[in-house]
Amino acid sequence: MADVYDCSDPEARAAGLAAAAAAIARGDLVLLPTDTVYGVAADAFTPSAVTGLLAAKNRGRTMPVPVLVGEASTLAGLVLTTPLVATRLAEAFWPGGLTLVLEHAPSLAWDLGDAEGTVAVRLPDDDIARDLLRRTGPLAVSSANRSGRPAATTADAAIAQLGMHAAVVLDGGPRATSAPSTIVDCTGPVPRVLRIGALPVERLREVVPELTD
Repeated sequence: MADVYDCSDPEARAAGLAAAAAAIARGDLVLLPTDTVYGVAADAFTPSAVTGLLAAKNRGRTMPVPVLVGEASTLAGLVLTTPLVATRLAEAFWPGGLTLVLEHAPSLAWDLGDAEGTVAVRLPDDDIARDLLRRTGPLAVSSANRSGRPAATTADAAIAQLGMHAAVVLDGGPRATSAPSTIVDCTGPVPRVLRIGALPVERLREVVPELTD
């Protein structure tokens, strides 16, 4: 079973972040809080770790794993180009519950699933997640639940579903919502909502009126 760290205690949080970063470096999985739901994380640049994440969730390669970043500036190094519409959305809603789908840089040595040249990127509004991301770099992160089951809003719920597959659990307390992030595809001529979640389309259209859904 995974080692669990109560991140409400400063010493346990520091120890947990160090243990989580070491686990990611070994290619292991980590369960962590985000601003939406609990996630299961792997090193985005270790294909075997991402394969392990997909297997733990019982999820196929046809649903590629999103990537979380610790700083908005990291995005430029992951994608081929950053369209103006993506910049406007990121400036308005990052950190937060918005995932942007962009064409990834072809030089990156990663395999997130059958993504067809794209990557889904998000900057979470959660201090624990961002602290870990600043230590590890970009992480492949999916909701901490078996495919088809409800997303986990507590560490215990994440452990119940995926604890046997993870090395470390960062317990950041219960999440306020079970809504996943809203996903916007910015690879085409007109941005398109792929999934409605934490951010309603109306708020997005205040920034990008041409958005379709």
